[in-house]
Amino acid sequence: MSKIKITQVKSSIKRSQKQKATLIALGLRGIGKSVEKEVNDQIQGMVDKVSHLVKVEEV
Repeated sequence: MSKIKITQVKSSIKRSQKQKATLIALGLRGIGKSVEKEVNDQIQGMVDKVSHLVKVEEV
């Protein structure tokens, strides 16, 4: 499996509760914070839901 690096680039202020919960589930708690995750269907789905708030890079 490949890994991706997910970095939050926009604030979660004025976003829906679902989007905020998705960011927290990914481990992102603020602008500039990054996490590395293994790519699977669940992670890819979460990234798709908040794609306008994060930057994704392949590791």
